[in-house]
Amino acid sequence: MSFAREGISFIVIAALVAASGFGVAIMRRSWPLWLVAFALTLLALWVAYFFRDPERIGERGERLVIAPADGKVVMITDVDEPTFMKEPTKRISIFMNVFNVHVNRYPVSGIVRLVERKPGRFMNAAAEESSLQNEQTSIGIEVGSNHILVRQIAGLIARRIVTDAKDGEHVEQGQRMGLIRFGSRVDVFLPASAALRVKVGDVTYAGASVIAELRGQ
Repeated sequence: MSFAREGISFIVIAALVAASGFGVAIMRRSWPLWLVAFALTLLALWVAYFFRDPERIGERGERLVIAPADGKVVMITDVDEPTFMKEPTKRISIFMNVFNVHVNRYPVSGIVRLVERKPGRFMNAAAEESSLQNEQTSIGIEVGSNHILVRQIAGLIARRIVTDAKDGEHVEQGQRMGLIRFGSRVDVFLPASAALRVKVGDVTYAGASVIAELRGQ
């Protein structure tokens, strides 16, 4: 299994801490210390699991919009999007818990026309107001005659948003877009004419699940 490059240092540190725990337990010959070492090993395994970066395959197409994140669809809302699309849109919100893969992927192929980072709060990412008030990065993509906005939103314990996107570059559907550490949310803003293929409560997989179909390409 491959791992996200941002997680390698965390994985190494967690493994060293777990190994040190076993070393101390062996030296002291203490059952409580053995239990601590075992707990540290479980933590190290979880850290590696959190930063996994599996290959993803699925449907692809110019009109298809692929999920940018693993998680659960917690909201589907009609909203005005003033940052990039500047028109009424459909917003799909995907919440990632600490057990989901946290590597994000581009939902469409196109040209990046916006990369905007905004500092903010660290509220519960599942809350409606987090879309505007939380720490976030917005990536606007031009897809033929359509525009798509993807927003990475930090959550209660997420403190680091990694975004690979660069203004003006061509990106491919399913390509790695970035990562958010330790629980968060990703919003996708679609044209109002888009036909949705998910509903609230559905589970999505980044780079594999189709969430919508665009019109008028």
